[in-house]
Amino acid sequence: MFKNIFVATDGSKLSAKAVQHAIDLAETLGARLTAFYVSQVYTMQGFAESVAYEPQYSRKMYEARCKEDADKILGTVARKAASAGVKLSGVHAYSSLPWEAIIAAAKKQKCDLIVMASHGRRGVSALLIGSETHKVLTHSAMPVLVIR
Repeated sequence: MFKNIFVATDGSKLSAKAVQHAIDLAETLGARLTAFYVSQVYTMQGFAESVAYEPQYSRKMYEARCKEDADKILGTVARKAASAGVKLSGVHAYSSLPWEAIIAAAKKQKCDLIVMASHGRRGVSALLIGSETHKVLTHSAMPVLVIR
């Protein structure tokens, strides 16, 4: 059935549920797992009064912090996968559009299923906040398993 499962995570409690489902599914099917974490692209902050009180991050500082976060989050997934005997590769990327990065990375890693979490927002809040999961569902040609 599925041989390489892709799970997108942001380190939240909700995405931890999706990670656990992906690990369980990979273990059951004998599949590989690819864990993915995306960081926003660095943008230089505009000058304002707050600059006097809070020093700006340089691109180098920002990327170092993002790498720390990614290593911590992907490391947690790696430990869980290892304890279940699931082979895992972790991928970290930068993108201003996380949903596009998720689809592109899943294709690049030759995955055949994307697993993601969703808050299940509806109505006006869904319209205002938007949903990366919804965008992946709308634009992905491969199957997407949504965990709530």
